[in-house]
Amino acid sequence: PAADGVPAGSASAADARALVAGVRAAGGVVVATGGCFDVLHAGHVGCLEAARRLGDALVVLVNSDASVRRLKGEGRPVQSQADRVRVLEALEAVDAVAVFDEDDPREALRVLQPDVWAKGGDYGAAGADMPEAPLVRGWGGRVVLLPYLDGRSTTEILRRGAPAAVVAEQENP
Repeated sequence: PAADGVPAGSASAADARALVAGVRAAGGVVVATGGCFDVLHAGHVGCLEAARRLGDALVVLVNSDASVRRLKGEGRPVQSQADRVRVLEALEAVDAVAVFDEDDPREALRVLQPDVWAKGGDYGAAGADMPEAPLVRGWGGRVVLLPYLDGRSTTEILRRGAPAAVVAEQENP
């Protein structure tokens, strides 16, 4: 990571920092969300669109290839970090993308300090079991849980489309 905590290797890190500064200077609301986004699907798109509606700009924090591998096991990510960033940047709802190398986005969040941290998924009430929630609330940010579309996950998509040996490797790294 760079000295400021957002990976210097991310071509988009400087853009994300500049976007946040500009939105703040204009009195706007910065929303951030994050994830692996390994196989982009309708659930991801729905969450990104919902997150963008919560403010004036959306920054997406993406797990690096190494981070995805540690979290999901060998064989992941399916798509490279560069490809995942490029696809996300092409979406209308996304204003900037930054890559982080840790297992969770707390350091990148500490640097960017968004007004809203929006996450889709199966977290407990009000994000109580989300490790980054106390950090975001610490600077006065809000944590918002977005609707989760059942049956739409990268793991489920891979399970349906991959040979049994690949699925077994994903489930038991």
